[in-house]
Amino acid sequence: MILSKITGTGSFIPSIKKENNDFLDTHFLNEDGSGFSLENDVIIEKFKNITGIAERRYAKSEYKTSDIAFFAAEKAIKDAAINAEELDYIILAHNFGDVKQGAIQGDMLPSLATRVKFRLGIENPNCVAYDILFGCPGWVEGVIQAQAFIKAGIAKKCLVIGAETLSRVVDKFDRDSMIYSDGAGACIVEETEDQASGIMSHATQTFAKDEAYFLHFGKSFNKQEDENVRYIKMYGRKIYEFAITHVPAAMKTALDKSGIDIKEVKKIFIHQANEKMDEAIVKRFYRLFKAPVPEGVMPMTIHELGNSSVATVPTLLDLVLKGNVANQEVNKGDVVILASVGAGMNINAIVYRF
Repeated sequence: MILSKITGTGSFIPSIKKENNDFLDTHFLNEDGSGFSLENDVIIEKFKNITGIAERRYAKSEYKTSDIAFFAAEKAIKDAAINAEELDYIILAHNFGDVKQGAIQGDMLPSLATRVKFRLGIENPNCVAYDILFGCPGWVEGVIQAQAFIKAGIAKKCLVIGAETLSRVVDKFDRDSMIYSDGAGACIVEETEDQASGIMSHATQTFAKDEAYFLHFGKSFNKQEDENVRYIKMYGRKIYEFAITHVPAAMKTALDKSGIDIKEVKKIFIHQANEKMDEAIVKRFYRLFKAPVPEGVMPMTIHELGNSSVATVPTLLDLVLKGNVANQEVNKGDVVILASVGAGMNINAIVYRF
């Protein structure tokens, strides 16, 4: 049986730090354009209690999404100790393309994956570069696709990247703007003969009936703003209820497929969307197996890094593997789950043994 293995990881954490107190003078509005009766310090404290976010990172104005994707990719290639010319695929997950600071539209021509291939200086025309638009689960889905190519015998080495500059597509009058951040994470997925490690199983779902527009582009809450300019918008309560219901089930499907016992799962690398939501997802997942939640099973970076969409899972994985998250580590033989949920609404999960 052909298995796929992650042989290298890399991430790029932007240098601009924006703390919650930096929003104290922001003029937040309701969807109908009305103001809040609460002061900003109360709004921000409630926000932190729910999301866990105390600060987030923004990219420098001179860096676009493809730039920070390239930075993460370089690190993953170096970590895997491979020649970039040997790559069969470059799969880049994002949602808004390259958005220049102050611009009102994304740039996706050529694809961001092509731009990364160009920056890497890869001359091999058989290295195929393409983008995925799959919401926040895009990077996880890219890893699943890389595995499929390897199992089909049409690839041996793939570079999978998740990168986003969400700070440039947020409505500053919307409280939800405090959730989003910028970042990039990447990994190398290779064919392996080692039957004891690698991707054991996966599950992916798209819910597009009532859920299709839970995340969408919408007008600013400030009615004085240009109505032709769109920003990322979400129905937070609906997403929360959807996620805690369906993500645990998808994770269980993936674990059941693998044949691995729940007691063997050492870590769950889940999309850093909302601390309370992630805790509820993991709690419900273990409840499906009538098992207690092990202490320290869910590493978190959302407190300092915010929600960088497709970049959260690969960044979290890279930081833990490099020993950069306190009291968190992964050892050889450990079983972990990578899981995400986002626009689509899409859900996916991978069971992986190191």
